[in-house]
Amino acid sequence: MRLDKYLCESGKGTRTEVKKQISRGAVSVNCTIIKDAGYKIDENADRVSIDGVEVKYADFEYYMLNKPQGVISASRDKRGGKTLCVTDLIREKIRSDLFPVGRLDKDTEGLLIITNDGDMAHRLLSPKRHVDKTYYAELDGKILPDAAERIMAGVDIGDDKPTMPCQVNMLSDSSCFITIHEGRYHEIKRMFKTEGRTVTYLKRISMGPISLDPELAPGEYRLLTDKETELLKNA
Repeated sequence: MRLDKYLCESGKGTRTEVKKQISRGAVSVNCTIIKDAGYKIDENADRVSIDGVEVKYADFEYYMLNKPQGVISASRDKRGGKTLCVTDLIREKIRSDLFPVGRLDKDTEGLLIITNDGDMAHRLLSPKRHVDKTYYAELDGKILPDAAERIMAGVDIGDDKPTMPCQVNMLSDSSCFITIHEGRYHEIKRMFKTEGRTVTYLKRISMGPISLDPELAPGEYRLLTDKETELLKNA
């Protein structure tokens, strides 16, 4: 791998910025100063440092985040604003190319996987795979059993086809767990809207085989375990 690419992927700046660091003699490989940005290194064996501080490297990173409200599910604000993005919350990240697997609305909390593994993300999000996603929802009023049954059967939310059948487990007359198999825009909110109800609180608690760690408060995160990573890759 090129030295400048290694530093960029390790979050040490843009290609232009890391080239400047290299040209000023700040970067060393195995304790030897290297001023050639195209210098080839073995990312799994060579030790790279900037101003004497070793640079960490990882091919892939996998995080579980309990997304808080008010944060957008993106790696950057595409509108050019200063809205906080979910990847901004991962303070110890090594990679600079992390992204969220799927999205949660700005006002929705809960489980979000953050990674740079595009293949895994594609498998989890593929419409053909119908990976289960379970949410806890609170509503602004009562949902009667027959209304829940209609939602479970699939409803017209204004798209080209009705929603897929889902599972609704009522916890009270105005709160429930709901498991969907798609990922349409505002899907759950639009489903309950067909019954005259507004979702006042929404939190994702599981995605495929992975459940949100109850020890994580909103805004907190941790690395996925090896077992969790394998489960997601095989989901």
